[in-house]
Amino acid sequence: MAEFGSSAIDCGVVEAVQTQAFDVVVVGGGPAGMAAALAAHKADARVAIVEREQHLGGILRQCIHPGFGLSHFKQELTGPEYAQRFIDQVHATDIALFLNSMVLGIDSGEPAEDTAVHTVTLMSPAGMLQLTGRAVVLAMGCRERTRSEIKIPGSRPAGVFTAGLAQRYINIENLKPGSRAVILGSGDIGLIMARRCTLEGISVEGVYELMPYANGLRRNVKNCLDDFGIPLHLSTTVTRVIGHDRVEAVEVSRVDEHLAPIAGTERIVPCDTLLLSVGLIPENELSVAAGVELDPRTRGAVVDQSLQTDVPGIFACGNVLNVHDLVDNVTNESERAGEAAAAYALGTNAGAVPDCELTVSPAGSAGYALPGRITAVALTKLNFRVRRPVDAARVRILADGEELFAGKVRPFKPSVMESFPLPAKAIQHALDLGASEIILSVDPVEEA
Repeated sequence: MAEFGSSAIDCGVVEAVQTQAFDVVVVGGGPAGMAAALAAHKADARVAIVEREQHLGGILRQCIHPGFGLSHFKQELTGPEYAQRFIDQVHATDIALFLNSMVLGIDSGEPAEDTAVHTVTLMSPAGMLQLTGRAVVLAMGCRERTRSEIKIPGSRPAGVFTAGLAQRYINIENLKPGSRAVILGSGDIGLIMARRCTLEGISVEGVYELMPYANGLRRNVKNCLDDFGIPLHLSTTVTRVIGHDRVEAVEVSRVDEHLAPIAGTERIVPCDTLLLSVGLIPENELSVAAGVELDPRTRGAVVDQSLQTDVPGIFACGNVLNVHDLVDNVTNESERAGEAAAAYALGTNAGAVPDCELTVSPAGSAGYALPGRITAVALTKLNFRVRRPVDAARVRILADGEELFAGKVRPFKPSVMESFPLPAKAIQHALDLGASEIILSVDPVEEA
Protein backbone atom coordinates (compact mmCIF):
# COMPACT_ATOMS: atom_id res chain seq x y z
CA MET A 1 0.00 0.00 0.00
CA ALA A 2 1.27 3.47 -0.85
CA GLU A 3 2.43 5.49 2.14
CA PHE A 4 0.72 8.77 3.08
CA GLY A 5 2.08 11.61 0.97
CA SER A 6 3.16 9.47 -1.98
CA SER A 7 1.03 8.93 -5.07
CA ALA A 8 -0.10 5.60 -6.47
CA ILE A 9 1.77 6.41 -9.69
CA ASP A 10 5.04 7.01 -7.77
CA CYS A 11 4.68 3.56 -6.19
CA GLY A 12 3.83 1.91 -9.50
CA VAL A 13 0.27 1.16 -8.37
CA VAL A 14 -2.75 2.16 -10.45
CA GLU A 15 -6.08 1.12 -8.95
CA ALA A 16 -8.87 0.45 -11.43
CA VAL A 17 -12.18 2.21 -10.83
CA GLN A 18 -14.77 -0.30 -9.66
CA THR A 19 -17.55 -0.86 -12.21
CA GLN A 20 -21.03 -2.31 -11.73
CA ALA A 21 -23.44 -3.12 -14.55
CA PHE A 22 -27.18 -2.41 -14.61
CA ASP A 23 -29.91 -2.11 -17.20
CA VAL A 24 -31.18 1.27 -15.98
CA VAL A 25 -29.35 3.84 -13.85
CA VAL A 26 -31.53 6.53 -12.26
CA VAL A 27 -29.83 9.78 -11.21
CA GLY A 28 -31.79 11.24 -8.31
CA GLY A 29 -33.63 9.62 -5.42
CA GLY A 30 -36.53 12.03 -5.03
CA PRO A 31 -40.14 11.33 -6.00
CA ALA A 32 -39.27 11.31 -9.72
CA GLY A 33 -36.27 9.02 -9.36
CA MET A 34 -38.04 6.52 -7.10
CA ALA A 35 -41.13 6.34 -9.34
CA ALA A 36 -38.96 5.81 -12.44
CA ALA A 37 -36.84 3.17 -10.71
CA LEU A 38 -39.86 1.24 -9.46
CA ALA A 39 -41.47 1.28 -12.92
CA ALA A 40 -38.25 0.05 -14.53
CA HIS A 41 -37.87 -2.65 -11.87
CA LYS A 42 -41.45 -3.77 -12.47
CA ALA A 43 -40.49 -4.25 -16.13
CA ASP A 44 -37.77 -6.72 -15.00
CA ALA A 45 -34.82 -4.37 -15.46
CA ARG A 46 -31.81 -4.32 -13.13
CA VAL A 47 -31.98 -0.84 -11.62
CA ALA A 48 -29.71 1.44 -9.59
CA ILE A 49 -30.54 4.77 -7.94
CA VAL A 50 -27.81 7.34 -7.30
CA GLU A 51 -28.70 10.03 -4.74
CA ARG A 52 -26.39 12.74 -3.40
CA GLU A 53 -28.23 13.07 -0.06
CA GLN A 54 -27.98 10.52 2.74
CA HIS A 55 -31.67 9.63 2.39
CA LEU A 56 -34.17 8.97 -0.36
CA GLY A 57 -37.12 11.34 -0.65
CA GLY A 58 -35.63 14.48 -2.14
CA ILE A 59 -37.37 17.77 -1.42
CA LEU A 60 -40.43 15.99 0.01
CA ARG A 61 -38.60 15.31 3.27
CA GLN A 62 -38.87 18.97 4.23
CA CYS A 63 -42.39 19.53 2.87
CA ILE A 64 -44.27 18.66 6.06
CA HIS A 65 -47.48 20.39 4.95
CA PRO A 66 -50.45 18.38 3.61
CA GLY A 67 -51.75 18.44 0.04
CA PHE A 68 -49.83 15.56 -1.55
CA GLY A 69 -51.25 12.33 -2.94
CA LEU A 70 -54.78 13.51 -3.71
CA SER A 71 -54.51 12.25 -7.28
CA HIS A 72 -52.09 9.32 -7.02
CA PHE A 73 -53.20 7.80 -3.69
CA LYS A 74 -56.70 9.33 -3.50
CA GLN A 75 -55.96 10.71 -0.04
CA GLU A 76 -54.24 13.73 1.42
CA LEU A 77 -50.71 13.15 2.71
CA THR A 78 -47.80 15.26 3.88
CA GLY A 79 -44.60 15.31 1.84
CA PRO A 80 -42.71 12.87 4.11
CA GLU A 81 -45.71 10.51 4.14
CA TYR A 82 -45.88 10.57 0.35
CA ALA A 83 -42.15 9.96 0.03
CA GLN A 84 -42.15 7.18 2.63
CA ARG A 85 -44.63 5.13 0.64
CA PHE A 86 -42.19 5.04 -2.26
CA ILE A 87 -39.16 4.56 0.01
CA ASP A 88 -40.82 1.47 1.48
CA GLN A 89 -41.54 0.13 -2.00
CA VAL A 90 -37.92 0.69 -3.08
CA HIS A 91 -36.57 -1.06 0.02
CA ALA A 92 -38.85 -4.01 -0.71
CA THR A 93 -37.05 -4.60 -4.02
CA ASP A 94 -33.48 -5.41 -5.03
CA ILE A 95 -32.94 -1.93 -6.54
CA ALA A 96 -29.33 -0.98 -5.79
CA LEU A 97 -28.99 2.26 -3.81
CA PHE A 98 -25.95 4.52 -3.95
CA LEU A 99 -26.69 7.18 -1.32
CA ASN A 100 -24.51 10.11 -0.34
CA SER A 101 -23.05 9.80 -3.85
CA MET A 102 -22.42 12.61 -6.32
CA VAL A 103 -22.56 11.93 -10.05
CA LEU A 104 -19.54 13.49 -11.76
CA GLY A 105 -20.48 12.76 -15.35
CA ILE A 106 -22.35 10.59 -17.83
CA ASP A 107 -20.47 9.20 -20.82
CA SER A 108 -22.06 7.43 -23.76
CA GLY A 109 -20.05 4.66 -25.40
CA GLU A 110 -20.29 3.30 -28.91
CA PRO A 111 -23.60 1.61 -29.73
CA ALA A 112 -23.59 -2.11 -29.10
CA GLU A 113 -26.34 -4.17 -30.69
CA ASP A 114 -28.26 -0.98 -31.54
CA THR A 115 -28.23 0.13 -27.89
CA ALA A 116 -25.65 2.56 -26.53
CA VAL A 117 -23.98 1.79 -23.22
CA HIS A 118 -23.77 4.72 -20.80
CA THR A 119 -21.25 5.06 -17.99
CA VAL A 120 -22.25 7.03 -14.91
CA THR A 121 -19.21 8.07 -12.87
CA LEU A 122 -19.89 8.92 -9.24
CA MET A 123 -18.05 9.68 -6.05
CA SER A 124 -19.33 7.81 -3.01
CA PRO A 125 -18.11 7.15 0.54
CA ALA A 126 -16.49 3.99 -0.86
CA GLY A 127 -14.56 6.03 -3.42
CA MET A 128 -15.05 6.54 -7.13
CA LEU A 129 -17.43 4.14 -8.86
CA GLN A 130 -18.68 3.63 -12.40
CA LEU A 131 -22.15 2.31 -13.12
CA THR A 132 -22.90 1.15 -16.64
CA GLY A 133 -26.41 1.01 -18.02
CA ARG A 134 -28.07 0.72 -21.39
CA ALA A 135 -30.47 3.43 -20.23
CA VAL A 136 -30.12 6.39 -17.86
CA VAL A 137 -33.01 8.30 -16.31
CA LEU A 138 -32.28 11.90 -15.31
CA ALA A 139 -34.34 12.86 -12.25
CA MET A 140 -32.21 15.50 -10.53
CA GLY A 141 -35.03 17.91 -9.74
CA CYS A 142 -34.53 21.66 -9.71
CA ARG A 143 -32.93 24.41 -7.65
CA GLU A 144 -34.16 27.80 -6.52
CA ARG A 145 -33.34 31.06 -8.22
CA THR A 146 -31.16 33.17 -5.93
CA ARG A 147 -30.77 36.87 -5.20
CA SER A 148 -27.82 37.18 -7.57
CA GLU A 149 -29.89 35.79 -10.44
CA ILE A 150 -32.58 38.48 -10.08
CA LYS A 151 -30.04 41.20 -9.22
CA ILE A 152 -31.59 42.89 -6.18
CA PRO A 153 -29.52 46.00 -5.37
CA GLY A 154 -28.28 46.92 -1.92
CA SER A 155 -25.88 45.64 0.71
CA ARG A 156 -25.13 41.98 1.35
CA PRO A 157 -26.03 41.32 4.99
CA ALA A 158 -27.03 38.05 6.62
CA GLY A 159 -30.71 37.22 6.56
CA VAL A 160 -31.41 36.72 2.83
CA PHE A 161 -32.61 33.15 2.16
CA THR A 162 -34.34 31.26 -0.58
CA ALA A 163 -37.71 30.05 0.66
CA GLY A 164 -36.69 26.40 0.30
CA LEU A 165 -33.57 26.92 2.40
CA ALA A 166 -35.63 28.58 5.13
CA GLN A 167 -38.04 25.64 4.92
CA ARG A 168 -35.17 23.21 5.45
CA TYR A 169 -33.83 25.24 8.39
CA ILE A 170 -37.21 25.20 10.14
CA ASN A 171 -38.53 21.73 9.27
CA ILE A 172 -35.33 19.66 9.18
CA GLU A 173 -32.66 21.53 11.14
CA ASN A 174 -35.02 23.06 13.77
CA LEU A 175 -33.44 26.48 13.25
CA LYS A 176 -35.18 29.86 13.23
CA PRO A 177 -34.08 31.97 10.23
CA GLY A 178 -35.33 35.25 11.71
CA SER A 179 -38.07 37.05 13.61
CA ARG A 180 -39.59 39.50 11.12
CA ALA A 181 -39.77 38.40 7.49
CA VAL A 182 -40.60 39.82 4.08
CA ILE A 183 -41.27 37.33 1.27
CA LEU A 184 -40.53 38.21 -2.35
CA GLY A 185 -42.43 36.11 -4.86
CA SER A 186 -45.77 34.33 -4.62
CA GLY A 187 -44.62 30.91 -5.79
CA ASP A 188 -46.01 27.95 -3.89
CA ILE A 189 -42.94 27.58 -1.68
CA GLY A 190 -43.12 31.26 -0.73
CA LEU A 191 -46.82 31.03 0.10
CA ILE A 192 -46.33 27.90 2.16
CA MET A 193 -43.41 29.48 4.02
CA ALA A 194 -45.52 32.55 4.82
CA ARG A 195 -47.86 30.24 6.72
CA ARG A 196 -45.05 28.18 8.22
CA CYS A 197 -43.22 31.24 9.52
CA THR A 198 -46.43 32.57 11.07
CA LEU A 199 -47.05 29.26 12.83
CA GLU A 200 -43.48 29.33 14.19
CA GLY A 201 -43.93 32.82 15.66
CA ILE A 202 -42.10 34.68 12.89
CA SER A 203 -43.95 37.85 11.88
CA VAL A 204 -44.52 38.02 8.12
CA GLU A 205 -44.79 41.65 7.01
CA GLY A 206 -46.16 40.70 3.60
CA VAL A 207 -45.69 38.81 0.35
CA TYR A 208 -44.58 40.97 -2.59
CA GLU A 209 -45.10 39.81 -6.17
CA LEU A 210 -43.62 41.41 -9.30
CA MET A 211 -46.44 40.22 -11.57
CA PRO A 212 -50.03 41.52 -11.41
CA TYR A 213 -51.20 38.03 -10.37
CA ALA A 214 -50.17 35.38 -7.85
CA ASN A 215 -47.85 32.69 -9.22
CA GLY A 216 -48.87 29.98 -6.77
CA LEU A 217 -51.89 27.71 -6.75
CA ARG A 218 -55.13 29.42 -5.74
CA ARG A 219 -55.61 27.00 -2.84
CA ASN A 220 -52.24 28.04 -1.42
CA VAL A 221 -53.13 31.73 -1.66
CA LYS A 222 -56.29 31.06 0.32
CA ASN A 223 -54.92 28.56 2.84
CA CYS A 224 -51.57 30.26 3.46
CA LEU A 225 -52.28 33.98 3.11
CA ASP A 226 -56.00 34.72 3.35
CA ASP A 227 -56.61 32.39 6.30
CA PHE A 228 -53.72 33.97 8.25
CA GLY A 229 -54.31 37.59 7.31
CA ILE A 230 -50.97 37.93 5.49
CA PRO A 231 -51.14 40.69 2.84
CA LEU A 232 -50.27 40.00 -0.80
CA HIS A 233 -48.92 43.02 -2.69
CA LEU A 234 -49.12 42.52 -6.47
CA SER A 235 -47.10 44.51 -9.04
CA THR A 236 -44.59 45.25 -6.29
CA THR A 237 -40.97 44.14 -5.86
CA VAL A 238 -37.97 44.58 -3.59
CA THR A 239 -35.65 47.22 -5.03
CA ARG A 240 -33.04 47.41 -2.27
CA VAL A 241 -31.75 45.42 0.70
CA ILE A 242 -30.78 47.57 3.68
CA GLY A 243 -28.49 46.47 6.52
CA HIS A 244 -24.86 45.95 7.49
CA ASP A 245 -24.31 42.75 9.47
CA ARG A 246 -27.96 41.68 9.35
CA VAL A 247 -30.92 42.73 7.20
CA GLU A 248 -32.55 45.75 8.83
CA ALA A 249 -35.16 46.59 6.19
CA VAL A 250 -36.00 46.29 2.51
CA GLU A 251 -37.16 48.92 0.05
CA VAL A 252 -40.18 47.92 -2.03
CA SER A 253 -41.54 49.71 -5.09
CA ARG A 254 -44.53 49.42 -7.38
CA VAL A 255 -43.81 48.38 -10.97
CA ASP A 256 -45.39 49.44 -14.25
CA GLU A 257 -46.75 47.28 -17.08
CA HIS A 258 -43.17 46.70 -18.26
CA LEU A 259 -42.21 45.46 -14.76
CA ALA A 260 -39.94 48.48 -14.21
CA PRO A 261 -39.97 50.14 -10.74
CA ILE A 262 -42.04 53.35 -10.64
CA ALA A 263 -40.09 56.28 -9.22
CA GLY A 264 -41.69 57.85 -6.17
CA THR A 265 -43.48 54.66 -5.03
CA GLU A 266 -40.60 53.46 -2.84
CA ARG A 267 -41.24 52.65 0.80
CA ILE A 268 -39.17 51.05 3.54
CA VAL A 269 -40.38 47.85 5.22
CA PRO A 270 -38.48 47.03 8.46
CA CYS A 271 -37.51 43.34 8.73
CA ASP A 272 -34.58 41.10 9.64
CA THR A 273 -35.20 38.38 7.04
CA LEU A 274 -35.88 38.34 3.30
CA LEU A 275 -37.17 35.08 1.79
CA LEU A 276 -36.99 34.66 -1.98
CA SER A 277 -39.55 32.58 -3.87
CA VAL A 278 -38.70 33.77 -7.36
CA GLY A 279 -38.68 30.66 -9.49
CA LEU A 280 -37.11 27.24 -9.92
CA ILE A 281 -34.46 26.14 -12.41
CA PRO A 282 -34.06 22.50 -13.54
CA GLU A 283 -30.70 21.04 -12.47
CA ASN A 284 -29.35 20.21 -15.90
CA GLU A 285 -25.59 20.61 -15.63
CA LEU A 286 -25.18 16.83 -15.95
CA SER A 287 -27.55 16.79 -18.91
CA VAL A 288 -25.57 19.44 -20.78
CA ALA A 289 -22.28 17.64 -20.09
CA ALA A 290 -23.84 14.44 -21.47
CA GLY A 291 -24.70 16.22 -24.73
CA VAL A 292 -28.46 16.49 -24.11
CA GLU A 293 -30.24 19.30 -25.98
CA LEU A 294 -32.15 21.70 -23.71
CA ASP A 295 -35.31 23.68 -24.46
CA PRO A 296 -34.63 27.38 -23.73
CA ARG A 297 -38.26 27.82 -22.67
CA THR A 298 -38.34 25.13 -19.97
CA ARG A 299 -34.56 24.92 -19.37
CA GLY A 300 -35.15 21.16 -19.38
CA ALA A 301 -34.34 18.51 -21.96
CA VAL A 302 -36.09 18.25 -25.32
CA VAL A 303 -37.83 14.85 -25.20
CA ASP A 304 -40.17 12.73 -27.29
CA GLN A 305 -43.35 10.91 -26.21
CA SER A 306 -41.37 8.29 -24.30
CA LEU A 307 -39.47 11.08 -22.48
CA GLN A 308 -36.27 10.12 -24.28
CA THR A 309 -33.83 12.95 -25.00
CA ASP A 310 -31.94 13.42 -28.25
CA VAL A 311 -29.18 11.20 -26.79
CA PRO A 312 -30.39 7.60 -27.32
CA GLY A 313 -30.95 5.80 -24.05
CA ILE A 314 -31.04 8.92 -21.84
CA PHE A 315 -34.48 9.83 -20.47
CA ALA A 316 -35.62 12.76 -18.32
CA CYS A 317 -38.57 13.21 -15.97
CA GLY A 318 -39.85 15.28 -13.07
CA ASN A 319 -38.70 18.78 -12.27
CA VAL A 320 -35.44 18.35 -14.17
CA LEU A 321 -37.59 18.19 -17.31
CA ASN A 322 -40.00 21.01 -16.45
CA VAL A 323 -41.20 22.48 -13.19
CA HIS A 324 -44.37 20.77 -11.97
CA ASP A 325 -46.96 22.13 -9.57
CA LEU A 326 -48.10 18.73 -8.20
CA VAL A 327 -45.92 15.81 -7.13
CA ASP A 328 -48.66 13.43 -8.26
CA ASN A 329 -47.98 14.58 -11.84
CA VAL A 330 -44.26 14.05 -11.28
CA THR A 331 -44.95 10.47 -10.23
CA ASN A 332 -47.12 9.67 -13.24
CA GLU A 333 -44.61 11.18 -15.67
CA SER A 334 -41.67 9.42 -14.05
CA GLU A 335 -43.37 6.04 -14.17
CA ARG A 336 -43.69 6.52 -17.93
CA ALA A 337 -40.00 7.40 -18.16
CA GLY A 338 -38.94 4.37 -16.12
CA GLU A 339 -41.09 2.01 -18.15
CA ALA A 340 -39.74 3.45 -21.42
CA ALA A 341 -36.14 3.27 -20.15
CA ALA A 342 -36.57 -0.38 -19.23
CA ALA A 343 -38.11 -1.17 -22.61
CA TYR A 344 -35.18 0.54 -24.33
CA ALA A 345 -32.58 -1.23 -22.18
CA LEU A 346 -34.17 -4.66 -22.59
CA GLY A 347 -34.95 -4.17 -26.29
CA THR A 348 -38.67 -4.79 -25.89
CA ASN A 349 -39.87 -1.64 -27.65
CA ALA A 350 -38.61 -2.35 -31.18
CA GLY A 351 -41.06 -2.00 -34.05
CA ALA A 352 -44.07 -0.95 -31.99
CA VAL A 353 -45.20 2.08 -34.03
CA PRO A 354 -44.03 3.63 -37.33
CA ASP A 355 -41.35 6.23 -36.78
CA CYS A 356 -41.80 9.91 -37.60
CA GLU A 357 -40.09 13.18 -36.75
CA LEU A 358 -42.15 16.23 -35.82
CA THR A 359 -41.21 19.12 -33.58
CA VAL A 360 -43.77 20.67 -31.22
CA SER A 361 -43.75 24.44 -30.70
CA PRO A 362 -45.89 26.72 -28.50
CA ALA A 363 -47.79 29.74 -29.81
CA GLY A 364 -50.25 32.32 -28.56
CA SER A 365 -50.39 32.43 -24.77
CA ALA A 366 -48.62 29.06 -24.40
CA GLY A 367 -45.18 29.43 -22.84
CA TYR A 368 -43.92 25.95 -23.72
CA ALA A 369 -45.09 22.56 -24.91
CA LEU A 370 -43.93 19.06 -23.95
CA PRO A 371 -42.87 16.76 -25.49
CA GLY A 372 -40.79 18.86 -27.85
CA ARG A 373 -40.56 16.02 -30.41
CA ILE A 374 -43.05 13.47 -31.71
CA THR A 375 -41.47 10.28 -32.98
CA ALA A 376 -44.45 7.92 -33.11
CA VAL A 377 -48.00 8.01 -34.49
CA ALA A 378 -49.85 7.39 -31.24
CA LEU A 379 -52.08 9.20 -28.76
CA THR A 380 -49.83 11.80 -27.14
CA LYS A 381 -50.42 13.90 -24.03
CA LEU A 382 -49.09 17.42 -24.54
CA ASN A 383 -48.21 19.34 -21.38
CA PHE A 384 -48.04 23.11 -21.44
CA ARG A 385 -48.25 26.21 -19.29
CA VAL A 386 -49.53 29.66 -20.22
CA ARG A 387 -47.38 32.77 -19.74
CA ARG A 388 -50.16 34.83 -18.16
CA PRO A 389 -53.72 34.25 -16.87
CA VAL A 390 -56.36 33.93 -19.57
CA ASP A 391 -60.04 34.07 -18.58
CA ALA A 392 -61.27 32.29 -21.70
CA ALA A 393 -59.09 30.57 -24.28
CA ARG A 394 -59.04 27.59 -26.60
CA VAL A 395 -56.21 25.15 -27.26
CA ARG A 396 -55.65 24.64 -30.98
CA ILE A 397 -53.32 22.18 -32.73
CA LEU A 398 -52.00 23.42 -36.07
CA ALA A 399 -49.82 22.07 -38.86
CA ASP A 400 -48.93 24.00 -42.00
CA GLY A 401 -51.56 26.58 -41.02
CA GLU A 402 -54.34 23.99 -40.90
CA GLU A 403 -56.23 23.33 -37.65
CA LEU A 404 -55.97 19.66 -36.73
CA PHE A 405 -57.73 19.69 -33.40
CA ALA A 406 -59.30 22.18 -30.96
CA GLY A 407 -60.35 22.06 -27.33
CA LYS A 408 -63.12 23.69 -25.32
CA VAL A 409 -63.07 27.32 -24.21
CA ARG A 410 -61.95 27.61 -20.58
CA PRO A 411 -59.68 29.68 -18.31
CA PHE A 412 -55.93 29.04 -17.94
CA LYS A 413 -53.49 30.09 -15.20
CA PRO A 414 -49.67 30.08 -15.20
CA SER A 415 -49.62 28.33 -11.82
CA VAL A 416 -51.24 25.19 -13.27
CA MET A 417 -49.54 22.86 -15.73
CA GLU A 418 -52.16 21.85 -18.27
CA SER A 419 -52.38 18.78 -20.49
CA PHE A 420 -54.06 18.23 -23.84
CA PRO A 421 -54.57 14.91 -25.68
CA LEU A 422 -53.23 14.86 -29.22
CA PRO A 423 -54.93 12.02 -31.13
CA ALA A 424 -52.90 9.73 -33.37
CA LYS A 425 -55.06 10.74 -36.33
CA ALA A 426 -54.02 14.37 -35.87
CA ILE A 427 -50.35 13.36 -35.97
CA GLN A 428 -50.94 11.27 -39.08
CA HIS A 429 -52.80 14.18 -40.68
CA ALA A 430 -49.79 16.44 -40.04
CA LEU A 431 -47.54 13.86 -41.70
CA ASP A 432 -49.91 13.60 -44.66
CA LEU A 433 -49.64 17.37 -45.06
CA GLY A 434 -45.86 17.04 -45.21
CA ALA A 435 -45.47 19.13 -42.05
CA SER A 436 -42.33 19.03 -39.97
CA GLU A 437 -43.82 20.95 -37.04
CA ILE A 438 -46.94 20.80 -34.91
CA ILE A 439 -47.98 24.01 -33.15
CA LEU A 440 -49.85 24.08 -29.84
CA SER A 441 -51.52 27.47 -29.60
CA VAL A 442 -53.55 28.85 -26.69
CA ASP A 443 -55.72 31.57 -28.18
CA PRO A 444 -57.90 33.89 -26.07
CA VAL A 445 -61.51 34.18 -27.22
CA GLU A 446 -64.12 36.78 -26.41
CA GLU A 447 -67.00 35.43 -24.39
CA ALA A 448 -70.45 36.13 -25.77
